Amino acid sequence: MPQDSAPPLLRDAPPTVPSAPHSAPPSDGAPPSRQLYGAAFDWIDAARAERQRAGLVRVLRPRPADSTLLDLASNDYLGLARHPEVTHGAAEAAHRWGAGATGSRLVTGSTELHARLETELAAFCGFEAALVLSSGYAANLAAVTALTAPGALVVSDAGNHASLIDGCRLSRARTHVAPHADPEAVRAALTGHEGRALAVTDSVFSVDGDAAPLPALAAACRTRGAALLVDDAHGLGVLGDGGRGALWAAGLAGDADVVATVTLSKSLGSQGGAVLGPARVIEHLVNTARSFIFDTGLAPAAVGGALAALRLLDREPQRAARAGRIARELYERLTAAGLAAVRPDAAVVSVRAPSPEAAVRWAAECRAAGLAVGCFRPPSVPDGISRLRLTARADLTDGQLDRAVGTIVATAPTG
Repeated sequence: MPQDSAPPLLRDAPPTVPSAPHSAPPSDGAPPSRQLYGAAFDWIDAARAERQRAGLVRVLRPRPADSTLLDLASNDYLGLARHPEVTHGAAEAAHRWGAGATGSRLVTGSTELHARLETELAAFCGFEAALVLSSGYAANLAAVTALTAPGALVVSDAGNHASLIDGCRLSRARTHVAPHADPEAVRAALTGHEGRALAVTDSVFSVDGDAAPLPALAAACRTRGAALLVDDAHGLGVLGDGGRGALWAAGLAGDADVVATVTLSKSLGSQGGAVLGPARVIEHLVNTARSFIFDTGLAPAAVGGALAALRLLDREPQRAARAGRIARELYERLTAAGLAAVRPDAAVVSVRAPSPEAAVRWAAECRAAGLAVGCFRPPSVPDGISRLRLTARADLTDGQLDRAVGTIVATAPTG
């Protein structure tokens, strides 16, 4: 999610609304009425009404195990979430190690399986060491907060994911929000700062699917002695040789001043996250990162599934290349049909809609026609442009691709 895009009404403070009428507490010492207790959350009703007026109500939509929808909404880029080897790896790990990790990683939550995944993930992506956490969100919080401190400077891209933004807030460091994908702005923000400094960016931005200029960002950091932290959630499994990630593709993997975070829940079809970097950085996180120290370890089933997916990707690197080809074909066919789409740098394809209401209707009509697509609209997009967000999956057949393109074009808003 882009920088500071949550609406102030929902993020910062509840609106001031009159309390529901109730009687003053009895003077004889009797307990107040239940009506008085209930008034504590009356402000939620006003917040809900505001969401409804703005057309920003979100709802949970539980999916069945055997959904018939063609999926272009999930982040299962390589189609591995249901691959037999991956599900078998998850089931085998659960049978052997149990349903849960049983504790934090520093107590009982580290298994031999966790260590194996960390070793193989670091080697695959070209880094010295790795640390597995319970989610990509937790990994970003761990990396940003442990590598900064009050008095440090963090330069954060304006399009960064919410987890990086929250990491900046929790770090208590001074945060400068730099214009999107602008290395010179990063260089300027770092100029004159004395002490610890860190630039943070997504490798592939989740709204439009555009890639960060990583070599130029690294160069800007190095002129000022700053470290570079890259969230490669949308690059792992798609970019780099055989899907080794955006840092590998940029020639930065394993560099002494570069740290990456990844998620295991996208290309690897499982769940969890990891921080990759120099061994001394990983050791520092083990000792200082609160979202690692005080969180229960990742469940063995997720570890086993991710490890199986990683090995499958290593054995079948063509999956990564196919995901990129599918994305480019989606873009070319949709733009040829007259739709406004953003050229993809990885596996995310963004298709513009004329308004938030049109985007919601478009996504609903696609769903009614059997196609699941993402729908992004303000305030989740800082540019105010609503869009459909499509994910190109490596396992899409030519027939499914034809069906997806046909559905999107046929249901596109007119006028």
